[in-house]
Amino acid sequence: MSVFIHATAEVAEGAKVGDRTKIWNNAQVREGSVIGEDCVISKNVYIDTGVILGSRVKVQNNVNVYHGVVVEDDVFLGPSMTFTNDLYPRAFREDWKIRGTLVKRGASIGANATIVCGNTIGEYAMVGSGSVVTKDVPAHALVAGNPAKKMGWVCRCGEKLDDNKRCPVCGSVFAELSYDVRRDGHEED
Repeated sequence: MSVFIHATAEVAEGAKVGDRTKIWNNAQVREGSVIGEDCVISKNVYIDTGVILGSRVKVQNNVNVYHGVVVEDDVFLGPSMTFTNDLYPRAFREDWKIRGTLVKRGASIGANATIVCGNTIGEYAMVGSGSVVTKDVPAHALVAGNPAKKMGWVCRCGEKLDDNKRCPVCGSVFAELSYDVRRDGHEED
């Protein structure tokens, strides 16, 4: 297995790390976590017990991925973004109520964003830097702000779609994208 683990990184016995994955300085990967192939786990990253990361995931510096988080393939987690895993945490309580979070294939989460537990980030969605996600994010949606609100749609390549749901860079058209406030939980702007 061709895995790179920096000398200062701590990878627990019982963590599974896929081929060609790189784990950089001062990262910590806890027991029972699973990291796919071709991932980059950057400096000062914390991967909690039981976390699942798919293949080709890029986790930038200072990211915290806590118990209950599942990240599918080809996801980008920007610098210093974080996940939560309990809606009502107290240091003195022992009965933590972990709520899962799912980040679907190809999604990108910007720097310093916070993803509140219990939510799903849809396929190829994009969360703007500094955003606080408190509700599910639909596939291909661009959300930003605190709380995060839908600002538009993005292509698989990452570019914002025009009003006709066409990508100005690669020409892809996403006519099937629709927005349902009742289902998605965001107000249409």
